[in-house]
Amino acid sequence: MGILNIWLPITNLEFSIILLFVIGFCIGVLGGFFGVGGGWIATPALNIFRFDMDFAIGTDITQIFGNSIVATKVHSGLGNIDWKLGIFSIIFSVFGVELSAQFVVYLKAAFGAEALDVIIRWCYIVLLSFLGVFMLYDYFVVQKRMAEEDQKKFDPSLKKTTSESKKKPKRKTPLPQRLQLLKIPPMISFPISGIKSVSIWIVLLIFFIAGVLQGFLGVGGGFIKMPAMIYLLGVPTIIAVGTDLFNVLITSLYGGFTYALKGRVELIAALIMFCGGAIGAAFGSTATKYVHGYKIRLLFAIMIIVAAFSVLIKQLEKPLEMPYLNTVSGILVLGGAILMTSIVLGKLVVSYIKVKKSELSFNYNDFEKK
Repeated sequence: MGILNIWLPITNLEFSIILLFVIGFCIGVLGGFFGVGGGWIATPALNIFRFDMDFAIGTDITQIFGNSIVATKVHSGLGNIDWKLGIFSIIFSVFGVELSAQFVVYLKAAFGAEALDVIIRWCYIVLLSFLGVFMLYDYFVVQKRMAEEDQKKFDPSLKKTTSESKKKPKRKTPLPQRLQLLKIPPMISFPISGIKSVSIWIVLLIFFIAGVLQGFLGVGGGFIKMPAMIYLLGVPTIIAVGTDLFNVLITSLYGGFTYALKGRVELIAALIMFCGGAIGAAFGSTATKYVHGYKIRLLFAIMIIVAAFSVLIKQLEKPLEMPYLNTVSGILVLGGAILMTSIVLGKLVVSYIKVKKSELSFNYNDFEKK
C-alpha cells in the first residue's frame, strides 16, 4: 500500500487520500457556490473509483453534512437564508429521504449490487441532463430578452406604437405565480423569499419529491431543490442557494444517520472528504457575494451536464466492452469539477482585487480632498 493511500475497512478498498481530499475540496467550493451538497459529483465519482453504489451514496451523504455546516454559516452571515422556508423544506424532505433509503436497500437485496448501480446511473443521466438543458435554455431566453430590452432603450426606432403594443399577445404567467394562485388551504407566506401566499400542500409536494430523489441518488438534494425553489416557488437565486444549503445540512445529517445504521457509510473516506470540503465551502460561499444570480445558474447548468455525460460514459463501459471508458469517465467528472472550481475561485480572486483597488482609490481621493 502506497504512503498516500489508505485502507477503507468497510468497503474493503485501498484508496488515494489525495483523491478523496480533492473530491471533497471541489464539492465544498461548488456546493457553497451553487447551494448544493455536491453529491451529483461525489456519488458518481466514488462509484467510478470502485465504490459500490450504496456505499457511495451513504458515504457521500455523510460528508455532505460536514461541508454544509461551513457553507450555511457563511450564507447566514450574508443574509441569504429564508429560515422559515428552510424549516418547512426540511420537515417535508426527511420523509422522502427515509422512504427512498429503504427502497435502495430493498433493490440491492432483490436484484444485486450491479443492477442497483445500473438503475441509479440511468436515473442520474436522465435527471441531470433534463435539469442542465432546461437551465441552459432558461438562461439564454432571459439573456435574449434582456438584450432586446437594452437595445430598445438606446434605439427609439425599435419601440412600438401604443396600438401595436396592444395587439401584442400577453406574456404567459410564470409558473411560480400560477402555483401561488392555487388557493388550496392552508396558505403560508415566506416574506424573505418574496412569496406573499402559497398553498402548504404545494410546498410539501415539492420537497417530499426532492427528499425521495435525495435519498435514492445519494445527494444533498440541492441540485433538485435549488432549481425547484427558483422555477416552482419563484425564490431569488441567492436566497435559494443559502436556504437550500440549510436544508441540505439537516437532511444530509438524517440521511447519513439512516445509511450508517444500515452499514453503508465508509466513515474514514467521509472524514477525509469533509476536511477538503470544509476548506472549499468557505471559498465557494463567499464567491456568491460577487457573482450575479443568472451567472450562477449558467455555471450550475454546465456542471451538471458534464456530470451526466461522465455517468453515461461509465454506464456504456460494460455494454461496449471498453474498460478504458471507466478512466475516461473519472477524468471527465473530476476534470469538470476541478475546472469549474478554478473558475469560481478565479472569479472570487478577481472580484476581491477589484474591491480592494476601489477601496484604495476611495481612500486616496479622500486623502487628497483633505
